[in-house]
Amino acid sequence: MQNIIIDKSYEFVPPYRGRFFSSLLKHFVPRYLERNFGIVDVSCRDEHHLNESLAAGHGVLLTPNHCRPCDPMVVAALARSVGTHLFLMASWHVFMQGRWVRWLARAAGAFSVYREGMDRAAVNAAVEILERAERPLVIFPEGVISRTNDRLNNLMDGTAFIARTAARKRAKSEEGGKVVVHPVAVRYLLAGDASDSIDAVLDEIETRLTWTPQRGLPIVERITRLGHALLSLKEIEFVGAVRTGSVPERLTTLIDAILGPLEAKWVEGRGDGSVVDRVKRLRTAIVPEIIDDSLDEAARRERWKHLADCYLAQQLSNYPPAYVRANPVPERIVETVERFEEDLTDRARIHGPMKVVMQVGPAIEVSARRDRQETTDPLMQAIGEHLERMLAETAPDGQ
Repeated sequence: MQNIIIDKSYEFVPPYRGRFFSSLLKHFVPRYLERNFGIVDVSCRDEHHLNESLAAGHGVLLTPNHCRPCDPMVVAALARSVGTHLFLMASWHVFMQGRWVRWLARAAGAFSVYREGMDRAAVNAAVEILERAERPLVIFPEGVISRTNDRLNNLMDGTAFIARTAARKRAKSEEGGKVVVHPVAVRYLLAGDASDSIDAVLDEIETRLTWTPQRGLPIVERITRLGHALLSLKEIEFVGAVRTGSVPERLTTLIDAILGPLEAKWVEGRGDGSVVDRVKRLRTAIVPEIIDDSLDEAARRERWKHLADCYLAQQLSNYPPAYVRANPVPERIVETVERFEEDLTDRARIHGPMKVVMQVGPAIEVSARRDRQETTDPLMQAIGEHLERMLAETAPDGQ
Protein backbone atom coordinates (compact mmCIF):
# COMPACT_ATOMS: atom_id res chain seq x y z
CA MET A 1 0.00 0.00 0.00
CA GLN A 2 1.38 3.40 -0.95
CA ASN A 3 1.95 5.94 1.80
CA ILE A 4 -1.34 7.79 1.44
CA ILE A 5 -2.55 7.40 5.04
CA ILE A 6 -0.85 9.46 7.76
CA ASP A 7 -1.22 8.34 11.38
CA LYS A 8 -1.15 11.86 12.78
CA SER A 9 -3.82 14.38 13.63
CA TYR A 10 -4.70 16.42 10.58
CA GLU A 11 -3.56 20.03 10.30
CA PHE A 12 -4.78 22.08 7.36
CA VAL A 13 -2.04 23.37 5.05
CA PRO A 14 -3.37 26.67 3.64
CA PRO A 15 -2.72 28.02 0.15
CA TYR A 16 0.32 30.21 -0.32
CA ARG A 17 -0.84 33.32 -2.16
CA GLY A 18 2.51 34.66 -3.25
CA ARG A 19 3.43 34.49 -6.94
CA PHE A 20 7.21 34.75 -6.97
CA PHE A 21 8.00 31.10 -6.29
CA SER A 22 5.14 29.93 -8.49
CA SER A 23 6.56 31.97 -11.37
CA LEU A 24 10.03 30.58 -10.74
CA LEU A 25 8.88 26.96 -10.60
CA LYS A 26 7.11 27.21 -13.96
CA HIS A 27 10.48 27.34 -15.70
CA PHE A 28 11.50 23.99 -14.18
CA VAL A 29 8.28 22.11 -15.01
CA PRO A 30 9.38 20.81 -18.46
CA ARG A 31 12.69 19.51 -17.12
CA TYR A 32 11.01 17.98 -14.08
CA LEU A 33 8.44 16.16 -16.21
CA GLU A 34 11.08 14.77 -18.54
CA ARG A 35 13.46 13.65 -15.82
CA ASN A 36 10.90 12.10 -13.47
CA PHE A 37 8.15 10.92 -15.81
CA GLY A 38 9.65 10.66 -19.29
CA ILE A 39 7.40 13.40 -20.68
CA VAL A 40 9.19 15.19 -23.50
CA ASP A 41 6.45 17.48 -24.80
CA VAL A 42 3.25 19.09 -23.53
CA SER A 43 0.90 20.86 -25.92
CA CYS A 44 -2.36 22.65 -25.20
CA ARG A 45 -5.50 23.05 -27.28
CA ASP A 46 -8.35 25.53 -27.00
CA GLU A 47 -6.67 27.65 -24.32
CA HIS A 48 -8.82 30.52 -25.59
CA HIS A 49 -11.72 29.12 -23.55
CA LEU A 50 -9.73 29.66 -20.36
CA ASN A 51 -8.36 33.00 -21.50
CA GLU A 52 -11.90 34.28 -22.13
CA SER A 53 -13.02 33.33 -18.63
CA LEU A 54 -9.97 34.94 -17.05
CA ALA A 55 -10.50 38.13 -19.06
CA ALA A 56 -14.14 38.23 -17.95
CA GLY A 57 -13.08 38.00 -14.30
CA HIS A 58 -14.96 34.75 -13.60
CA GLY A 59 -14.14 32.46 -10.73
CA VAL A 60 -12.56 29.55 -12.62
CA LEU A 61 -12.55 25.88 -11.63
CA LEU A 62 -10.47 23.46 -13.72
CA THR A 63 -11.50 19.80 -13.54
CA PRO A 64 -8.96 17.51 -15.27
CA ASN A 65 -9.15 13.75 -15.52
CA HIS A 66 -6.63 12.04 -13.24
CA CYS A 67 -4.85 9.08 -14.80
CA ARG A 68 -1.23 9.61 -13.69
CA PRO A 69 0.63 10.88 -10.59
CA CYS A 70 2.23 13.68 -12.63
CA ASP A 71 -1.12 15.24 -13.64
CA PRO A 72 -0.75 18.27 -11.30
CA MET A 73 2.60 19.19 -12.87
CA VAL A 74 1.19 18.68 -16.37
CA VAL A 75 -1.71 21.02 -15.60
CA ALA A 76 0.86 23.52 -14.34
CA ALA A 77 2.19 23.57 -17.90
CA LEU A 78 -1.26 24.77 -18.99
CA ALA A 79 -1.00 27.65 -16.52
CA ARG A 80 2.35 28.57 -18.03
CA SER A 81 0.85 28.47 -21.52
CA VAL A 82 -1.93 30.93 -20.68
CA GLY A 83 0.17 33.11 -18.37
CA THR A 84 -1.66 32.53 -15.10
CA HIS A 85 -1.06 30.93 -11.70
CA LEU A 86 -3.03 28.09 -10.13
CA PHE A 87 -4.28 26.83 -6.82
CA LEU A 88 -4.58 23.06 -6.48
CA MET A 89 -6.44 20.99 -3.93
CA ALA A 90 -4.12 18.11 -2.97
CA SER A 91 -4.36 15.19 -0.57
CA TRP A 92 -2.79 15.90 2.83
CA HIS A 93 -0.32 13.02 2.51
CA VAL A 94 1.48 14.98 -0.23
CA PHE A 95 2.49 17.58 2.38
CA MET A 96 3.75 14.93 4.81
CA GLN A 97 6.60 13.64 2.64
CA GLY A 98 9.17 15.97 4.16
CA ARG A 99 9.77 19.70 4.55
CA TRP A 100 11.13 20.17 1.03
CA VAL A 101 8.13 18.51 -0.63
CA ARG A 102 5.76 20.45 1.62
CA TRP A 103 7.40 23.76 0.69
CA LEU A 104 7.49 22.87 -3.01
CA ALA A 105 3.82 21.88 -3.09
CA ARG A 106 2.73 25.09 -1.38
CA ALA A 107 4.96 27.24 -3.59
CA ALA A 108 3.30 25.65 -6.62
CA GLY A 109 -0.12 26.67 -5.29
CA ALA A 110 -1.29 23.48 -3.59
CA PHE A 111 -3.25 23.37 -0.34
CA SER A 112 -4.33 20.32 1.60
CA VAL A 113 -7.57 18.40 1.81
CA TYR A 114 -8.20 15.61 4.30
CA ARG A 115 -9.72 12.72 2.38
CA GLU A 116 -10.58 10.75 5.51
CA GLY A 117 -13.25 13.15 6.70
CA MET A 118 -15.10 16.38 6.09
CA ASP A 119 -12.42 19.06 5.75
CA ARG A 120 -14.24 22.35 6.24
CA ALA A 121 -11.02 24.35 6.12
CA ALA A 122 -10.17 23.01 2.65
CA VAL A 123 -13.72 23.51 1.40
CA ASN A 124 -13.80 27.07 2.72
CA ALA A 125 -10.43 27.83 1.13
CA ALA A 126 -11.60 26.47 -2.23
CA VAL A 127 -14.87 28.41 -2.06
CA GLU A 128 -13.02 31.62 -1.16
CA ILE A 129 -10.61 31.22 -4.12
CA LEU A 130 -13.52 30.87 -6.55
CA GLU A 131 -15.63 33.55 -4.88
CA ARG A 132 -12.82 36.10 -5.14
CA ALA A 133 -11.70 34.86 -8.58
CA GLU A 134 -8.12 35.00 -7.31
CA ARG A 135 -6.74 32.51 -9.85
CA PRO A 136 -7.98 29.22 -11.37
CA LEU A 137 -8.52 26.41 -8.89
CA VAL A 138 -7.72 22.82 -9.89
CA ILE A 139 -9.74 19.93 -8.45
CA PHE A 140 -9.43 16.39 -9.81
CA PRO A 141 -13.05 15.23 -9.60
CA GLU A 142 -12.23 11.52 -9.91
CA GLY A 143 -10.52 11.74 -6.53
CA VAL A 144 -8.05 8.92 -7.28
CA ILE A 145 -5.45 8.12 -9.93
CA SER A 146 -6.91 5.71 -12.47
CA ARG A 147 -3.97 4.91 -14.81
CA THR A 148 -6.61 4.43 -17.50
CA ASN A 149 -6.45 7.36 -19.89
CA ASP A 150 -9.42 6.11 -21.93
CA ARG A 151 -11.78 5.70 -19.00
CA LEU A 152 -13.18 7.99 -16.31
CA ASN A 153 -13.89 6.91 -12.77
CA ASN A 154 -17.08 8.10 -11.13
CA LEU A 155 -16.81 11.81 -10.40
CA MET A 156 -17.10 13.04 -6.82
CA ASP A 157 -20.04 15.35 -6.03
CA GLY A 158 -17.91 17.43 -3.68
CA THR A 159 -16.61 19.29 -6.73
CA ALA A 160 -20.10 20.55 -7.54
CA PHE A 161 -20.77 21.46 -3.90
CA ILE A 162 -17.70 23.71 -3.82
CA ALA A 163 -18.53 25.31 -7.17
CA ARG A 164 -22.19 25.99 -6.24
CA THR A 165 -21.34 27.40 -2.83
CA ALA A 166 -18.85 29.78 -4.45
CA ALA A 167 -21.36 30.75 -7.17
CA ARG A 168 -23.97 31.55 -4.54
CA LYS A 169 -21.57 33.71 -2.51
CA ARG A 170 -20.16 35.42 -5.58
CA ALA A 171 -23.63 36.33 -6.84
CA LYS A 172 -24.43 37.97 -3.49
CA SER A 173 -21.19 39.94 -3.28
CA GLU A 174 -20.94 43.60 -4.23
CA GLU A 175 -18.92 42.83 -7.35
CA GLY A 176 -21.19 39.97 -8.43
CA GLY A 177 -19.89 37.75 -11.22
CA LYS A 178 -19.93 34.13 -12.28
CA VAL A 179 -18.22 30.90 -11.38
CA VAL A 180 -17.44 28.66 -14.35
CA VAL A 181 -15.98 25.19 -14.76
CA HIS A 182 -13.57 24.25 -17.52
CA PRO A 183 -13.10 20.49 -17.90
CA VAL A 184 -9.56 19.70 -19.02
CA ALA A 185 -8.79 16.48 -20.89
CA VAL A 186 -5.25 15.23 -20.27
CA ARG A 187 -4.16 12.73 -22.91
CA TYR A 188 -0.83 10.84 -22.68
CA LEU A 189 0.65 9.48 -25.92
CA LEU A 190 3.59 7.12 -26.18
CA ALA A 191 6.24 8.78 -28.32
CA GLY A 192 8.66 5.86 -28.58
CA ASP A 193 8.97 2.09 -28.36
CA ALA A 194 8.56 0.86 -24.78
CA SER A 195 8.79 -2.85 -25.67
CA ASP A 196 12.09 -3.50 -23.90
CA SER A 197 11.08 -1.86 -20.62
CA ILE A 198 7.66 -3.53 -20.69
CA ASP A 199 9.24 -6.94 -21.28
CA ALA A 200 11.62 -6.35 -18.37
CA VAL A 201 8.74 -5.62 -15.98
CA LEU A 202 6.74 -8.63 -17.14
CA ASP A 203 9.84 -10.83 -16.78
CA GLU A 204 10.19 -9.74 -13.15
CA ILE A 205 6.52 -10.30 -12.33
CA GLU A 206 6.49 -13.73 -13.95
CA THR A 207 9.66 -14.67 -12.06
CA ARG A 208 7.98 -13.62 -8.79
CA LEU A 209 5.17 -16.02 -9.67
CA THR A 210 7.83 -18.76 -10.19
CA TRP A 211 7.06 -18.78 -13.93
CA THR A 212 9.61 -18.91 -16.70
CA PRO A 213 9.38 -15.51 -18.49
CA GLN A 214 6.84 -15.88 -21.29
CA ARG A 215 8.54 -13.76 -23.97
CA GLY A 216 7.40 -16.11 -26.70
CA LEU A 217 3.76 -15.10 -26.22
CA PRO A 218 2.09 -12.14 -27.94
CA ILE A 219 2.10 -9.18 -25.55
CA VAL A 220 -1.69 -9.08 -25.12
CA GLU A 221 -1.82 -12.78 -24.29
CA ARG A 222 1.07 -12.38 -21.89
CA ILE A 223 -0.64 -9.53 -20.04
CA THR A 224 -3.95 -11.38 -19.98
CA ARG A 225 -2.37 -14.49 -18.44
CA LEU A 226 -0.66 -12.42 -15.78
CA GLY A 227 -3.89 -10.61 -14.98
CA HIS A 228 -5.73 -13.90 -14.51
CA ALA A 229 -2.90 -15.21 -12.32
CA LEU A 230 -2.87 -12.15 -10.06
CA LEU A 231 -6.66 -12.15 -9.79
CA SER A 232 -6.67 -15.86 -8.94
CA LEU A 233 -4.09 -15.37 -6.17
CA LYS A 234 -6.24 -12.69 -4.52
CA GLU A 235 -9.35 -14.88 -4.88
CA ILE A 236 -7.58 -17.69 -3.04
CA GLU A 237 -6.50 -15.25 -0.32
CA PHE A 238 -9.90 -13.65 0.29
CA VAL A 239 -12.46 -16.15 -1.04
CA GLY A 240 -10.60 -19.43 -0.54
CA ALA A 241 -10.67 -20.62 -4.14
CA VAL A 242 -10.36 -19.44 -7.72
CA ARG A 243 -13.81 -18.39 -8.89
CA THR A 244 -15.55 -19.17 -12.14
CA GLY A 245 -17.45 -16.72 -14.32
CA SER A 246 -16.50 -13.65 -16.30
CA VAL A 247 -13.74 -11.31 -15.15
CA PRO A 248 -16.20 -8.49 -14.24
CA GLU A 249 -18.21 -10.94 -12.10
CA ARG A 250 -15.07 -12.24 -10.43
CA LEU A 251 -13.80 -8.73 -9.71
CA THR A 252 -17.13 -7.68 -8.20
CA THR A 253 -17.24 -10.81 -6.03
CA LEU A 254 -13.66 -10.32 -4.85
CA ILE A 255 -14.13 -6.64 -4.04
CA ASP A 256 -17.29 -7.46 -2.05
CA ALA A 257 -15.42 -10.24 -0.24
CA ILE A 258 -12.76 -7.72 0.78
CA LEU A 259 -14.99 -4.79 1.70
CA GLY A 260 -18.05 -6.62 3.02
CA PRO A 261 -16.54 -7.81 6.35
CA LEU A 262 -14.93 -4.40 6.88
CA GLU A 263 -18.22 -2.60 6.26
CA ALA A 264 -19.98 -4.93 8.69
CA LYS A 265 -17.38 -4.13 11.36
CA TRP A 266 -16.82 -0.42 10.80
CA VAL A 267 -19.80 1.22 9.11
CA GLU A 268 -22.85 -0.95 9.88
CA GLY A 269 -23.18 -2.56 6.48
CA ARG A 270 -22.51 -1.95 2.83
CA GLY A 271 -22.65 1.64 1.65
CA ASP A 272 -24.03 2.99 -1.57
CA GLY A 273 -22.02 4.27 -4.49
CA SER A 274 -18.81 3.27 -6.21
CA VAL A 275 -15.92 1.33 -4.72
CA VAL A 276 -14.11 4.65 -4.17
CA ASP A 277 -17.13 5.92 -2.18
CA ARG A 278 -17.23 2.74 -0.10
CA VAL A 279 -13.50 2.89 0.60
CA LYS A 280 -13.66 6.55 1.61
CA ARG A 281 -16.47 5.76 4.07
CA LEU A 282 -14.38 2.97 5.60
CA ARG A 283 -11.23 5.05 5.83
CA THR A 284 -13.18 7.83 7.52
CA ALA A 285 -14.11 5.33 10.23
CA ILE A 286 -10.77 3.53 10.56
CA VAL A 287 -8.17 6.32 10.40
CA PRO A 288 -9.25 8.13 13.61
CA GLU A 289 -8.77 4.83 15.44
CA ILE A 290 -5.16 4.60 14.23
CA ILE A 291 -4.45 8.10 15.50
CA ASP A 292 -5.73 7.09 18.95
CA ASP A 293 -2.64 6.71 21.15
CA SER A 294 -4.46 4.34 23.52
CA LEU A 295 -4.44 1.48 21.00
CA ASP A 296 -2.12 -1.44 21.68
CA GLU A 297 0.20 -2.65 18.93
CA ALA A 298 -2.00 -5.60 17.91
CA ALA A 299 -5.06 -3.37 17.46
CA ARG A 300 -3.01 -0.86 15.47
CA ARG A 301 -1.70 -3.61 13.16
CA GLU A 302 -5.25 -4.87 12.62
CA ARG A 303 -6.43 -1.42 11.54
CA TRP A 304 -3.49 -0.95 9.18
CA LYS A 305 -4.35 -4.34 7.66
CA HIS A 306 -7.93 -3.16 7.15
CA LEU A 307 -6.69 -0.01 5.41
CA ALA A 308 -4.40 -2.10 3.19
CA ASP A 309 -7.43 -4.22 2.23
CA CYS A 310 -9.38 -1.05 1.39
CA TYR A 311 -6.52 0.10 -0.81
CA LEU A 312 -6.45 -3.27 -2.59
CA ALA A 313 -10.19 -3.14 -3.29
CA GLN A 314 -9.86 0.34 -4.73
CA GLN A 315 -6.95 -0.71 -6.92
CA LEU A 316 -8.89 -3.74 -8.19
CA SER A 317 -11.77 -1.47 -9.19
CA ASN A 318 -9.39 0.42 -11.47
CA TYR A 319 -8.76 -2.60 -13.71
CA PRO A 320 -11.35 -2.28 -16.49
CA PRO A 321 -12.07 -5.80 -17.81
CA ALA A 322 -10.69 -6.37 -21.32
CA TYR A 323 -9.03 -2.94 -21.29
CA VAL A 324 -6.05 -4.20 -23.28
CA ARG A 325 -7.71 -6.99 -25.25
CA ALA A 326 -10.54 -4.74 -26.49
CA ASN A 327 -8.11 -2.13 -27.84
CA PRO A 328 -4.44 -3.21 -27.58
CA VAL A 329 -2.86 0.16 -28.33
CA PRO A 330 0.60 0.87 -26.85
CA GLU A 331 -0.74 3.36 -24.29
CA ARG A 332 -3.18 0.84 -22.79
CA ILE A 333 -0.47 -1.81 -22.68
CA VAL A 334 1.87 0.56 -20.83
CA GLU A 335 -0.86 1.62 -18.37
CA THR A 336 -1.74 -1.96 -17.50
CA VAL A 337 1.89 -3.00 -16.99
CA GLU A 338 2.46 0.08 -14.84
CA ARG A 339 -0.51 -0.84 -12.68
CA PHE A 340 0.72 -4.43 -12.30
CA GLU A 341 4.10 -3.19 -11.12
CA GLU A 342 2.68 -0.47 -8.89
CA ASP A 343 0.27 -2.84 -7.16
CA LEU A 344 3.05 -5.36 -6.52
CA THR A 345 5.86 -2.99 -5.53
CA ASP A 346 4.26 0.45 -4.84
CA ARG A 347 6.27 1.96 -7.68
CA ALA A 348 6.14 2.01 -11.45
CA ARG A 349 9.14 2.64 -13.67
CA ILE A 350 9.09 5.06 -16.60
CA HIS A 351 8.03 3.74 -19.99
CA GLY A 352 8.60 6.45 -22.50
CA PRO A 353 9.19 8.88 -23.91
CA MET A 354 5.68 10.32 -23.75
CA LYS A 355 3.92 13.36 -25.07
CA VAL A 356 0.90 15.07 -23.52
CA VAL A 357 -2.00 16.81 -25.21
CA MET A 358 -4.30 18.92 -23.03
CA GLN A 359 -7.61 20.18 -24.31
CA VAL A 360 -9.54 22.88 -22.45
CA GLY A 361 -13.31 22.61 -22.63
CA PRO A 362 -15.69 25.56 -22.97
CA ALA A 363 -16.93 27.27 -19.81
CA ILE A 364 -19.79 25.60 -17.97
CA GLU A 365 -21.59 28.27 -15.95
CA VAL A 366 -22.31 27.13 -12.41
CA SER A 367 -25.82 27.66 -11.11
CA ALA A 368 -26.10 28.64 -7.47
CA ARG A 369 -28.92 26.13 -7.00
CA ARG A 370 -29.43 22.48 -7.81
CA ASP A 371 -32.74 20.91 -8.66
CA ARG A 372 -33.09 18.23 -5.96
CA GLN A 373 -35.53 16.31 -8.14
CA GLU A 374 -32.62 15.30 -10.37
CA THR A 375 -31.09 11.96 -9.44
CA THR A 376 -27.79 12.88 -11.12
CA ASP A 377 -26.04 16.17 -10.43
CA PRO A 378 -26.34 18.06 -13.74
CA LEU A 379 -23.05 19.88 -13.22
CA MET A 380 -21.09 16.67 -12.63
CA GLN A 381 -22.86 15.05 -15.55
CA ALA A 382 -21.85 17.95 -17.83
CA ILE A 383 -18.24 17.76 -16.62
CA GLY A 384 -18.13 14.03 -17.27
CA GLU A 385 -19.64 14.32 -20.73
CA HIS A 386 -17.18 17.05 -21.74
CA LEU A 387 -14.21 15.06 -20.45
CA GLU A 388 -15.25 11.90 -22.27
CA ARG A 389 -15.80 13.78 -25.52
CA MET A 390 -12.45 15.56 -25.33
CA LEU A 391 -10.56 12.40 -24.39
CA ALA A 392 -12.01 10.83 -27.53
CA GLU A 393 -11.00 13.87 -29.59
CA THR A 394 -7.42 13.79 -28.31
CA ALA A 395 -6.97 10.06 -28.96
CA PRO A 396 -4.68 9.15 -31.85
CA ASP A 397 -6.34 8.45 -35.19
CA GLY A 398 -7.87 5.00 -35.25
CA GLN A 399 -8.18 4.63 -31.50
